[in-house]
Amino acid sequence: MIALSFEEGTLRIGGDGADAVPHAEYDARSKTYRAPAHRYGAIRDWLDERGTEYDDRVLDLPEMPELASSYQLREYQTEALDAWREEGSGSAPRRGVLELPTGSGKTVIGVAAIADLSTPTLVVVPTIDLLEQWREELETEFGAGDGKGGSDVRTGSAAGVDLGQLGGGVQRVGPITVATYDSAYLRADELGDRFGLVVFDEVHHLGGEGYREIARLLAAPARLGLTATFERPDDAHEVVAELVGPVVHSLDPDELAGEYLSPYDVRRLSVELTDAEREKYERNQEMFTDYLARSNIQLRSGSDYQELVKRSGSDPAAREALLAKQRAREIMMSCDAKIDALAEILDRHRGERTIVFTAHNDFAYRIAERFLVPAITHRTATRERREIIEKFRAGEYTRVVTSNVLDEGIDVPDASVAVVLSGSGSEREFTQRLGRILRPSEETDRALLYEVIADDTAEEGVASRRR
Repeated sequence: MIALSFEEGTLRIGGDGADAVPHAEYDARSKTYRAPAHRYGAIRDWLDERGTEYDDRVLDLPEMPELASSYQLREYQTEALDAWREEGSGSAPRRGVLELPTGSGKTVIGVAAIADLSTPTLVVVPTIDLLEQWREELETEFGAGDGKGGSDVRTGSAAGVDLGQLGGGVQRVGPITVATYDSAYLRADELGDRFGLVVFDEVHHLGGEGYREIARLLAAPARLGLTATFERPDDAHEVVAELVGPVVHSLDPDELAGEYLSPYDVRRLSVELTDAEREKYERNQEMFTDYLARSNIQLRSGSDYQELVKRSGSDPAAREALLAKQRAREIMMSCDAKIDALAEILDRHRGERTIVFTAHNDFAYRIAERFLVPAITHRTATRERREIIEKFRAGEYTRVVTSNVLDEGIDVPDASVAVVLSGSGSEREFTQRLGRILRPSEETDRALLYEVIADDTAEEGVASRRR
Protein backbone atom coordinates (compact mmCIF):
# COMPACT_ATOMS: atom_id res chain seq x y z
CA MET A 1 0.00 0.00 0.00
CA ILE A 2 1.21 3.51 -0.82
CA ALA A 3 1.60 5.83 2.18
CA LEU A 4 1.37 9.62 1.80
CA SER A 5 2.45 12.07 4.49
CA PHE A 6 3.58 15.69 4.79
CA GLU A 7 6.89 16.93 6.14
CA GLU A 8 8.09 20.56 5.98
CA GLY A 9 6.72 21.47 2.59
CA THR A 10 7.18 18.13 0.83
CA LEU A 11 5.22 14.92 0.42
CA ARG A 12 6.73 11.68 1.66
CA ILE A 13 5.71 8.68 -0.42
CA GLY A 14 6.37 5.20 0.91
CA GLY A 15 5.32 1.61 0.33
CA ASP A 16 5.43 -0.75 -2.63
CA GLY A 17 5.13 1.05 -5.93
CA ALA A 18 6.26 4.42 -4.59
CA ASP A 19 8.88 4.62 -7.32
CA ALA A 20 6.14 4.67 -9.97
CA VAL A 21 4.22 7.61 -8.49
CA PRO A 22 4.45 10.68 -10.76
CA HIS A 23 6.57 13.60 -9.55
CA ALA A 24 8.23 11.34 -6.93
CA GLU A 25 12.03 11.44 -6.57
CA TYR A 26 14.09 9.22 -4.30
CA ASP A 27 15.66 10.88 -1.25
CA ALA A 28 18.69 8.90 -0.11
CA ARG A 29 18.80 10.57 3.31
CA SER A 30 15.31 9.51 4.39
CA LYS A 31 15.22 6.47 2.10
CA THR A 32 11.79 7.50 0.88
CA TYR A 33 10.37 9.05 -2.22
CA ARG A 34 9.42 12.72 -2.09
CA ALA A 35 7.39 15.12 -4.20
CA PRO A 36 6.63 18.86 -4.02
CA ALA A 37 3.62 19.51 -1.78
CA HIS A 38 1.64 21.21 -4.54
CA ARG A 39 1.56 17.89 -6.44
CA TYR A 40 -0.60 16.33 -3.74
CA GLY A 41 -3.90 16.57 -5.62
CA ALA A 42 -2.42 15.29 -8.87
CA ILE A 43 -0.82 12.32 -7.09
CA ARG A 44 -4.10 11.41 -5.39
CA ASP A 45 -5.86 11.57 -8.75
CA TRP A 46 -3.25 9.25 -10.26
CA LEU A 47 -3.71 6.74 -7.46
CA ASP A 48 -7.51 6.93 -7.64
CA GLU A 49 -7.55 6.41 -11.40
CA ARG A 50 -5.56 3.20 -11.00
CA GLY A 51 -7.56 1.93 -8.05
CA THR A 52 -4.43 1.89 -5.91
CA GLU A 53 -5.01 1.69 -2.17
CA TYR A 54 -3.18 4.33 -0.19
CA ASP A 55 -2.93 5.66 3.34
CA ASP A 56 -3.38 9.43 3.13
CA ARG A 57 -2.04 11.37 6.10
CA VAL A 58 -1.06 14.56 4.27
CA LEU A 59 -3.61 17.12 5.43
CA ASP A 60 -4.11 17.89 9.11
CA LEU A 61 -7.16 20.14 8.82
CA PRO A 62 -8.75 21.81 11.84
CA GLU A 63 -12.50 21.48 12.27
CA MET A 64 -14.67 23.89 10.30
CA PRO A 65 -18.40 24.61 10.54
CA GLU A 66 -20.52 24.64 7.40
CA LEU A 67 -20.17 28.13 5.96
CA ALA A 68 -22.67 30.31 4.16
CA SER A 69 -22.17 33.67 2.48
CA SER A 70 -24.81 36.41 2.53
CA TYR A 71 -23.63 37.82 -0.79
CA GLN A 72 -26.01 37.64 -3.73
CA LEU A 73 -23.64 37.12 -6.65
CA ARG A 74 -24.16 38.97 -9.89
CA GLU A 75 -24.56 36.90 -13.02
CA TYR A 76 -20.96 37.34 -14.18
CA GLN A 77 -19.68 36.54 -10.69
CA THR A 78 -21.69 33.32 -10.64
CA GLU A 79 -20.33 32.40 -14.07
CA ALA A 80 -16.77 33.01 -12.85
CA LEU A 81 -17.31 30.90 -9.73
CA ASP A 82 -18.88 28.11 -11.77
CA ALA A 83 -15.92 28.11 -14.18
CA TRP A 84 -13.57 27.70 -11.23
CA ARG A 85 -15.69 24.92 -9.69
CA GLU A 86 -15.58 22.95 -12.94
CA GLU A 87 -11.81 23.20 -13.45
CA GLY A 88 -9.99 20.04 -12.39
CA SER A 89 -11.23 16.60 -11.55
CA GLY A 90 -11.02 13.82 -9.00
CA SER A 91 -9.22 14.83 -5.80
CA ALA A 92 -8.06 18.16 -7.19
CA PRO A 93 -11.06 20.10 -8.46
CA ARG A 94 -11.42 23.85 -8.18
CA ARG A 95 -8.13 25.14 -9.50
CA GLY A 96 -7.61 28.22 -11.62
CA VAL A 97 -7.35 31.97 -12.01
CA LEU A 98 -10.21 34.46 -12.44
CA GLU A 99 -9.19 37.56 -14.40
CA LEU A 100 -11.76 40.29 -13.70
CA PRO A 101 -11.58 44.11 -13.79
CA THR A 102 -10.80 46.19 -10.72
CA GLY A 103 -14.11 47.08 -9.08
CA SER A 104 -15.94 43.95 -10.29
CA GLY A 105 -16.03 42.28 -6.86
CA LYS A 106 -13.25 39.71 -6.97
CA THR A 107 -13.19 39.60 -3.17
CA VAL A 108 -16.90 38.73 -3.14
CA ILE A 109 -16.20 35.77 -5.43
CA GLY A 110 -13.34 34.69 -3.18
CA VAL A 111 -15.58 34.77 -0.10
CA ALA A 112 -18.22 32.75 -1.99
CA ALA A 113 -15.58 30.18 -2.95
CA ILE A 114 -14.55 29.80 0.70
CA ALA A 115 -18.18 29.27 1.70
CA ASP A 116 -18.67 26.86 -1.19
CA LEU A 117 -15.90 24.51 0.00
CA SER A 118 -16.23 25.13 3.75
CA THR A 119 -12.68 23.91 4.21
CA PRO A 120 -9.82 25.56 6.13
CA THR A 121 -8.54 28.33 3.89
CA LEU A 122 -5.44 30.48 3.57
CA VAL A 123 -5.92 33.84 1.82
CA VAL A 124 -2.66 35.41 0.60
CA VAL A 125 -2.51 39.14 -0.21
CA PRO A 126 0.30 41.53 -1.23
CA THR A 127 -0.29 44.44 1.19
CA ILE A 128 -1.32 45.17 4.77
CA ASP A 129 -4.23 47.24 3.46
CA LEU A 130 -5.57 44.26 1.54
CA LEU A 131 -4.96 42.02 4.54
CA GLU A 132 -7.16 44.25 6.68
CA GLN A 133 -9.84 44.51 3.99
CA TRP A 134 -10.03 40.72 3.61
CA ARG A 135 -10.04 40.21 7.37
CA GLU A 136 -12.96 42.60 7.77
CA GLU A 137 -14.90 40.86 4.99
CA LEU A 138 -14.25 37.44 6.51
CA GLU A 139 -15.16 38.60 10.01
CA THR A 140 -18.44 39.99 8.70
CA GLU A 141 -19.30 36.81 6.79
CA PHE A 142 -17.91 34.02 8.93
CA GLY A 143 -16.51 35.46 12.15
CA ALA A 144 -18.11 37.78 14.69
CA GLY A 145 -21.78 37.14 15.31
CA ASP A 146 -22.65 40.85 15.19
CA GLY A 147 -21.44 41.05 11.58
CA LYS A 148 -19.43 44.18 12.34
CA GLY A 149 -15.92 42.78 12.33
CA GLY A 150 -15.91 42.55 16.11
CA SER A 151 -13.81 39.41 16.48
CA ASP A 152 -10.30 39.73 17.87
CA VAL A 153 -7.82 37.87 15.63
CA ARG A 154 -5.25 38.13 18.37
CA THR A 155 -7.34 36.11 20.84
CA GLY A 156 -9.61 34.20 18.48
CA SER A 157 -12.78 35.39 20.19
CA ALA A 158 -14.94 35.24 17.06
CA ALA A 159 -18.36 33.68 17.64
CA GLY A 160 -18.12 31.85 14.32
CA VAL A 161 -14.93 30.78 12.58
CA ASP A 162 -11.68 31.31 14.44
CA LEU A 163 -9.95 33.81 12.13
CA GLY A 164 -6.19 34.00 11.87
CA GLN A 165 -3.78 36.64 10.60
CA LEU A 166 -0.15 36.54 9.52
CA GLY A 167 1.23 40.03 9.00
CA GLY A 168 0.66 43.52 10.32
CA GLY A 169 2.23 42.65 13.67
CA VAL A 170 0.04 39.56 14.20
CA GLN A 171 1.19 35.96 13.84
CA ARG A 172 -1.76 33.72 14.55
CA VAL A 173 -3.14 30.78 12.54
CA GLY A 174 -6.83 29.91 12.40
CA PRO A 175 -9.00 27.69 10.22
CA ILE A 176 -9.39 30.72 7.97
CA THR A 177 -6.20 32.79 7.90
CA VAL A 178 -5.27 35.92 5.95
CA ALA A 179 -1.55 36.38 5.31
CA THR A 180 0.67 38.72 3.38
CA TYR A 181 2.85 37.16 0.70
CA ASP A 182 5.89 37.90 2.85
CA SER A 183 4.48 36.17 5.95
CA ALA A 184 3.18 33.22 3.94
CA TYR A 185 6.60 32.80 2.35
CA LEU A 186 8.31 32.67 5.73
CA ARG A 187 5.90 30.08 7.16
CA ALA A 188 4.69 28.08 4.17
CA ASP A 189 6.63 24.92 4.99
CA GLU A 190 5.05 24.63 8.47
CA LEU A 191 1.55 25.58 7.26
CA GLY A 192 1.51 23.41 4.17
CA ASP A 193 -0.80 20.72 5.60
CA ARG A 194 -3.23 23.06 7.42
CA PHE A 195 -5.45 24.20 4.54
CA GLY A 196 -7.65 22.61 1.88
CA LEU A 197 -8.02 25.84 -0.12
CA VAL A 198 -5.62 28.69 -0.81
CA VAL A 199 -6.78 31.97 -2.35
CA PHE A 200 -4.10 34.15 -3.94
CA ASP A 201 -5.35 37.71 -4.29
CA GLU A 202 -3.48 39.74 -6.94
CA VAL A 203 -2.12 36.35 -8.00
CA HIS A 204 0.34 37.85 -10.49
CA HIS A 205 2.59 38.55 -7.48
CA LEU A 206 3.06 34.80 -7.15
CA GLY A 207 5.29 34.94 -10.22
CA GLY A 208 8.08 36.47 -8.14
CA GLU A 209 10.99 34.07 -7.60
CA GLY A 210 10.60 33.83 -3.83
CA TYR A 211 6.81 33.94 -3.66
CA ARG A 212 6.50 30.92 -5.94
CA GLU A 213 7.66 28.81 -3.03
CA ILE A 214 4.44 29.59 -1.16
CA ALA A 215 2.39 27.68 -3.71
CA ARG A 216 4.98 24.90 -4.00
CA LEU A 217 5.11 24.25 -0.25
CA LEU A 218 1.34 24.16 0.29
CA ALA A 219 -0.48 20.86 -0.17
CA ALA A 220 -3.92 22.54 -0.49
CA PRO A 221 -5.55 20.81 -3.48
CA ALA A 222 -8.06 23.62 -4.16
CA ARG A 223 -6.50 26.86 -5.43
CA LEU A 224 -8.02 30.15 -6.57
CA GLY A 225 -6.15 33.07 -8.11
CA LEU A 226 -7.70 36.55 -8.44
CA THR A 227 -6.31 39.35 -10.60
CA ALA A 228 -7.27 42.12 -12.98
CA THR A 229 -4.43 41.28 -15.37
CA PHE A 230 -2.84 37.86 -15.30
CA GLU A 231 0.01 38.07 -17.81
CA ARG A 232 3.39 39.34 -16.66
CA PRO A 233 5.97 40.90 -18.99
CA ASP A 234 8.57 38.38 -17.75
CA ASP A 235 6.25 35.46 -18.69
CA ALA A 236 6.21 34.30 -15.05
CA HIS A 237 2.43 33.89 -15.37
CA GLU A 238 3.21 30.52 -16.94
CA VAL A 239 4.69 29.41 -13.61
CA VAL A 240 1.61 30.73 -11.81
CA ALA A 241 -0.64 28.71 -14.13
CA GLU A 242 1.29 25.56 -13.21
CA LEU A 243 1.05 26.23 -9.47
CA VAL A 244 -2.50 27.59 -9.22
CA GLY A 245 -4.17 26.60 -12.47
CA PRO A 246 -4.91 28.32 -15.78
CA VAL A 247 -7.13 31.33 -16.35
CA VAL A 248 -10.59 29.72 -16.27
CA HIS A 249 -12.67 32.87 -16.67
CA SER A 250 -11.71 36.29 -18.02
CA LEU A 251 -13.58 39.57 -18.52
CA ASP A 252 -12.32 43.00 -19.53
CA PRO A 253 -13.81 46.33 -18.40
CA ASP A 254 -15.69 46.85 -21.69
CA GLU A 255 -17.75 43.70 -21.07
CA LEU A 256 -19.08 45.03 -17.75
CA ALA A 257 -19.19 48.76 -18.46
CA GLY A 258 -22.68 50.21 -18.55
CA GLU A 259 -24.46 47.49 -16.56
CA TYR A 260 -22.21 46.48 -13.68
CA LEU A 261 -19.43 49.05 -14.00
CA SER A 262 -19.61 52.66 -15.05
CA PRO A 263 -19.43 53.32 -18.78
CA TYR A 264 -16.21 55.15 -19.46
CA ASP A 265 -14.15 57.11 -21.95
CA VAL A 266 -10.38 57.40 -22.28
CA ARG A 267 -9.03 60.70 -23.59
CA ARG A 268 -5.44 61.19 -24.61
CA LEU A 269 -3.99 64.69 -24.36
CA SER A 270 -0.65 65.59 -25.97
CA VAL A 271 1.59 68.29 -24.52
CA GLU A 272 4.87 69.83 -25.68
CA LEU A 273 8.17 70.06 -23.84
CA THR A 274 9.55 73.58 -23.40
CA ASP A 275 12.68 74.42 -25.39
CA ALA A 276 14.82 73.99 -22.26
CA GLU A 277 13.17 70.66 -21.42
CA ARG A 278 13.55 69.47 -25.02
CA GLU A 279 17.27 70.26 -25.05
CA LYS A 280 17.88 68.37 -21.78
CA TYR A 281 15.69 65.48 -22.87
CA GLU A 282 17.41 65.02 -26.23
CA ARG A 283 20.88 65.30 -24.71
CA ASN A 284 20.23 62.62 -22.09
CA GLN A 285 18.32 60.34 -24.43
CA GLU A 286 21.15 60.55 -26.97
CA MET A 287 23.71 59.66 -24.29
CA PHE A 288 21.74 56.49 -23.55
CA THR A 289 21.18 55.43 -27.17
CA ASP A 290 24.81 56.16 -28.09
CA TYR A 291 25.98 53.78 -25.37
CA LEU A 292 23.67 51.04 -26.65
CA ALA A 293 24.99 51.52 -30.18
CA ARG A 294 28.65 51.50 -29.09
CA SER A 295 28.12 48.38 -26.99
CA ASN A 296 25.97 46.63 -29.60
CA ILE A 297 23.17 46.17 -27.05
CA GLN A 298 19.56 45.68 -28.15
CA LEU A 299 16.74 46.00 -25.62
CA ARG A 300 14.05 43.61 -26.76
CA SER A 301 12.61 42.67 -23.37
CA GLY A 302 12.61 43.44 -19.67
CA SER A 303 15.27 40.79 -19.11
CA ASP A 304 17.57 42.60 -21.57
CA TYR A 305 17.17 45.76 -19.54
CA GLN A 306 17.92 43.86 -16.32
CA GLU A 307 21.14 42.59 -17.88
CA LEU A 308 22.09 46.19 -18.63
CA VAL A 309 21.40 47.13 -15.01
CA LYS A 310 23.68 44.30 -13.83
CA ARG A 311 26.35 45.44 -16.27
CA SER A 312 26.24 48.95 -14.81
CA GLY A 313 27.62 47.53 -11.55
CA SER A 314 31.03 47.02 -13.16
CA ASP A 315 30.87 49.34 -16.20
CA PRO A 316 30.90 53.09 -15.34
CA ALA A 317 29.79 53.98 -18.88
CA ALA A 318 26.76 51.72 -18.54
CA ARG A 319 25.91 53.32 -15.21
CA GLU A 320 26.13 56.82 -16.69
CA ALA A 321 23.96 55.76 -19.62
CA LEU A 322 21.28 54.46 -17.26
CA LEU A 323 21.40 57.66 -15.22
CA ALA A 324 20.98 59.66 -18.44
CA LYS A 325 17.99 57.49 -19.35
CA GLN A 326 16.47 58.15 -15.94
CA ARG A 327 16.98 61.91 -16.30
CA ALA A 328 15.30 61.86 -19.72
CA ARG A 329 12.42 59.84 -18.30
CA GLU A 330 11.87 62.28 -15.44
CA ILE A 331 11.82 65.23 -17.84
CA MET A 332 9.17 63.74 -20.11
CA MET A 333 7.05 62.44 -17.23
CA SER A 334 6.99 65.63 -15.18
CA CYS A 335 7.23 68.43 -17.74
CA ASP A 336 5.68 71.85 -17.05
CA ALA A 337 2.99 71.44 -19.71
CA LYS A 338 1.50 68.51 -17.78
CA ILE A 339 0.89 70.82 -14.83
CA ASP A 340 -0.91 73.24 -17.15
CA ALA A 341 -2.98 70.42 -18.65
CA LEU A 342 -3.89 69.17 -15.18
CA ALA A 343 -5.02 72.68 -14.18
CA GLU A 344 -7.46 72.70 -17.09
CA ILE A 345 -8.74 69.20 -16.27
CA LEU A 346 -9.31 70.02 -12.61
CA ASP A 347 -11.10 73.23 -13.52
CA ARG A 348 -13.31 71.35 -16.01
CA HIS A 349 -14.23 68.73 -13.41
CA ARG A 350 -14.53 70.97 -10.37
CA GLY A 351 -16.36 69.16 -7.57
CA GLU A 352 -15.97 65.68 -9.09
CA ARG A 353 -13.93 63.06 -7.25
CA THR A 354 -10.62 62.91 -9.11
CA ILE A 355 -7.49 60.79 -8.68
CA VAL A 356 -4.24 62.00 -10.24
CA PHE A 357 -1.62 59.31 -10.91
CA THR A 358 2.10 59.94 -11.27
CA ALA A 359 5.16 57.70 -11.51
CA HIS A 360 7.36 59.60 -9.05
CA ASN A 361 6.96 60.88 -5.50
CA ASP A 362 8.58 64.26 -6.24
CA PHE A 363 6.09 64.99 -9.02
CA ALA A 364 3.19 63.97 -6.76
CA TYR A 365 4.37 66.40 -4.05
CA ARG A 366 4.88 69.14 -6.65
CA ILE A 367 1.26 68.72 -7.75
CA ALA A 368 0.03 68.60 -4.15
CA GLU A 369 1.74 71.90 -3.42
CA ARG A 370 0.62 73.55 -6.66
CA PHE A 371 -3.07 72.61 -6.33
CA LEU A 372 -3.32 72.23 -2.53
CA VAL A 373 -4.51 68.61 -2.72
CA PRO A 374 -3.51 65.71 -0.43
CA ALA A 375 -0.80 63.35 -1.68
CA ILE A 376 -0.45 59.64 -1.00
CA THR A 377 2.95 58.10 -1.67
CA HIS A 378 5.03 55.29 -0.20
CA ARG A 379 6.30 57.84 2.31
CA THR A 380 2.80 58.59 3.63
CA ALA A 381 2.23 57.12 7.09
CA THR A 382 -0.52 54.50 7.34
CA ARG A 383 -2.70 56.60 9.65
CA GLU A 384 -2.40 59.67 7.42
CA ARG A 385 -3.18 57.61 4.31
CA ARG A 386 -6.32 56.18 5.90
CA GLU A 387 -7.43 59.64 7.01
CA ILE A 388 -7.03 61.01 3.48
CA ILE A 389 -8.96 58.09 1.96
CA GLU A 390 -11.79 58.43 4.50
CA LYS A 391 -12.08 62.17 3.82
CA PHE A 392 -12.05 61.42 0.09
CA ARG A 393 -14.83 58.88 0.69
CA ALA A 394 -16.85 61.40 2.73
CA GLY A 395 -16.45 64.13 0.13
CA GLU A 396 -14.32 66.42 2.30
CA TYR A 397 -11.59 65.95 -0.29
CA THR A 398 -12.58 65.74 -3.95
CA ARG A 399 -9.06 65.37 -5.30
CA VAL A 400 -6.04 63.28 -4.40
CA VAL A 401 -2.68 62.73 -6.08
CA THR A 402 -0.69 59.53 -5.76
CA SER A 403 2.50 57.89 -7.02
CA ASN A 404 1.53 54.25 -7.71
CA VAL A 405 0.30 53.53 -4.15
CA LEU A 406 -3.40 53.49 -5.11
CA ASP A 407 -2.84 51.27 -8.17
CA GLU A 408 -3.39 48.11 -6.15
CA GLY A 409 -4.17 46.78 -2.71
CA ILE A 410 -6.14 49.69 -1.23
CA ASP A 411 -9.92 50.03 -1.13
CA VAL A 412 -10.27 53.40 -2.85
CA PRO A 413 -13.61 55.25 -2.65
CA ASP A 414 -15.60 55.82 -5.81
CA ALA A 415 -14.13 58.40 -8.18
CA SER A 416 -15.38 59.52 -11.58
CA VAL A 417 -12.23 61.07 -13.05
CA ALA A 418 -8.68 59.71 -13.26
CA VAL A 419 -5.71 61.58 -14.67
CA VAL A 420 -2.62 59.59 -15.64
CA LEU A 421 0.23 62.10 -15.83
CA SER A 422 2.94 59.46 -15.91
CA GLY A 423 3.36 55.73 -15.53
CA SER A 424 4.88 52.59 -16.98
CA GLY A 425 4.03 50.60 -20.09
CA SER A 426 2.33 47.97 -17.95
CA GLU A 427 -1.13 46.92 -19.09
CA ARG A 428 -1.78 45.84 -15.50
CA GLU A 429 -1.04 49.31 -14.15
CA PHE A 430 -3.34 50.92 -16.73
CA THR A 431 -6.17 48.46 -16.01
CA GLN A 432 -5.90 48.98 -12.27
CA ARG A 433 -5.92 52.76 -12.63
CA LEU A 434 -8.93 52.58 -14.91
CA GLY A 435 -10.65 50.34 -12.38
CA ARG A 436 -10.46 53.09 -9.76
CA ILE A 437 -13.20 55.03 -11.60
CA LEU A 438 -15.39 52.17 -12.83
CA ARG A 439 -17.57 51.59 -9.79
CA PRO A 440 -21.06 52.95 -10.53
CA SER A 441 -21.52 56.37 -8.94
CA GLU A 442 -24.41 58.77 -8.44
CA GLU A 443 -22.07 61.67 -9.16
CA THR A 444 -21.74 61.00 -12.88
CA ASP A 445 -23.24 58.92 -15.65
CA ARG A 446 -19.89 58.23 -17.29
CA ALA A 447 -16.37 57.84 -15.92
CA LEU A 448 -13.44 59.52 -17.62
CA LEU A 449 -9.73 58.71 -17.71
CA TYR A 450 -7.23 61.21 -19.10
CA GLU A 451 -3.78 60.21 -20.33
CA VAL A 452 -1.43 63.18 -20.62
CA ILE A 453 1.49 62.34 -22.92
CA ALA A 454 4.61 64.36 -23.80
CA ASP A 455 4.83 64.62 -27.60
CA ASP A 456 7.87 63.33 -29.50
CA THR A 457 9.26 61.41 -26.53
CA ALA A 458 9.58 57.78 -25.52
CA GLU A 459 6.39 58.24 -23.50
CA GLU A 460 4.37 57.80 -26.69
CA GLY A 461 5.65 54.22 -26.96
CA VAL A 462 5.04 53.63 -23.25
CA ALA A 463 1.41 54.70 -23.63
CA SER A 464 0.92 52.47 -26.67
CA ARG A 465 2.29 49.42 -24.84
CA ARG A 466 -0.01 49.78 -21.85
CA ARG A 467 -3.03 50.15 -24.13
